[in-house]
Amino acid sequence: MAVVEPSPLLDILVREPEGFAIWNGPPFPSGQPGIKLDRVPCTSAKFSEDGSKLMVTKSDSIISIFDCKTLKEIRSFNVPNVLAAVISPCGTYLQTFQKCSSPQDKNVVLWKIENGEYVYQLFQKNMTKVTWPSVRFSSDETVACRLATNEIQFFDPRDFSKGFVNRLRVPAIAALELSKVPGSYVAAFVPESKGMPASVQIYACGKDLQSQAVARRSFFRCSTVQLSWNSGSTGLLVVVQSDVDKTNQSYYGESKLNYLTTDGTHEGLVPLRKDGPIHDVQWSYSGKEFAVVYGFMSSMATVFDKKCNPLLELGTGPYNTIRWNPLGKVICLAGFGNLPGDMAFWDYKEKKQLGTTRAELSVTSEWSPDGRYFMTATTAPRLQVDNGVKIFHHNGSLYFKKMFDRLYQVDWKPESVEKFGDIEDLVKAVGSVEIDEAKAPGKGSKATQAVPKATPANPPAAKPAAYRPPHAKVAAAVQAELFGGSSSGELSKNALKNKKKREKQREKKQTEGASGTGGS
Repeated sequence: MAVVEPSPLLDILVREPEGFAIWNGPPFPSGQPGIKLDRVPCTSAKFSEDGSKLMVTKSDSIISIFDCKTLKEIRSFNVPNVLAAVISPCGTYLQTFQKCSSPQDKNVVLWKIENGEYVYQLFQKNMTKVTWPSVRFSSDETVACRLATNEIQFFDPRDFSKGFVNRLRVPAIAALELSKVPGSYVAAFVPESKGMPASVQIYACGKDLQSQAVARRSFFRCSTVQLSWNSGSTGLLVVVQSDVDKTNQSYYGESKLNYLTTDGTHEGLVPLRKDGPIHDVQWSYSGKEFAVVYGFMSSMATVFDKKCNPLLELGTGPYNTIRWNPLGKVICLAGFGNLPGDMAFWDYKEKKQLGTTRAELSVTSEWSPDGRYFMTATTAPRLQVDNGVKIFHHNGSLYFKKMFDRLYQVDWKPESVEKFGDIEDLVKAVGSVEIDEAKAPGKGSKATQAVPKATPANPPAAKPAAYRPPHAKVAAAVQAELFGGSSSGELSKNALKNKKKREKQREKKQTEGASGTGGS
């Protein structure tokens, strides 16, 4: 692959055992991606949420920050015995967690990337998915807070030297989730205790507005929860998971989907049409709709509005994953993990299916920021063989495929959705995809040639035959042996010839019998 000049369009991060590289995103003029940044040795790499910075861990003590516009290293941090690191959504801060030997060691450090100095330190005994990162930011970095014992502590994101500026008392709180944009609300989860039900409570982040919860939902049989805010911070989806299913329908416990709004108009269960687990749930990027994959296999998929009214049924099938196009028009419904990898692409606005295909053994999947391409990848260490990346058009037709001996990570560089036009403009965007590339000499210039029509990777199987018990199969085989037929019910040539002879003899006898009766 040839080295090319940096492009302001899509970028892809690809990490192999030798390090990471940055590719030019599609469309690929020569059929292969160009390299914007050649391999840089590392053990992990992660973009900031806004795509402005790239955090690269080069060893157990060196963390580098790259500017995504110039792809140049702008800061390097030497943090001995670092176990984890995370970059803030706008790329302003780096947060590290170090191995420590005593409580006197403040092992969680918040660094300001601009000058490389630390702005806050604290001690944290251990790190879990719930407690890391210690300091949480809203997507616009206007709110920062951390989970403490029986309370949430809030900071001034512009000046951490003040320490926490106010605290919100929530007894027995076990997890929290800040709303995205704007960062005006925080959801708190309190687990079951001494016969009291578990609950999720929503509070305003403003100091003067924290006197009481703006929404609350309680539930029994709750082990863990997944909290998902919409864009606009008006709704919260809560997947409640229990380790035990009292109906004995599932070995993996049971799950329920709850929905809460910050204005108090809805606090309750989302009405689902089928029993079974919640496989996946995702908000649209506008925050006005959400889609759910649920139920025992074959699972169902439904799109709801903000009032929990069903808008579109996406049918049933072997699905457990849903991905909403950033521009809001196309939905990908897929079955990954222990499922065969079937994918169905739906036009949400037109309420029709665009195409189907299959991406077996996929570990990760995501839409490109411009909403025109869908990328799946098979990566290690989840799978050690058949590592590779596939890029599909928005209708499911395969655009690009590349295999690797060992592939650890593939990610799109995040970009603002507004950069690619409004949600309603997707029709024009996808209609003009790669017209120049698809146009061959002497061919027409219709836009329909730009994106090939999706075809199923595996043709539908033939309709299975009706069940036949074993004794019937044996009888059919004996009959075939005696009379020249076949066990499947089809007659051989000789049997068919004899059958016609018998029918003619039968007709002849009937004719003779009829004439004899008439003569008498």
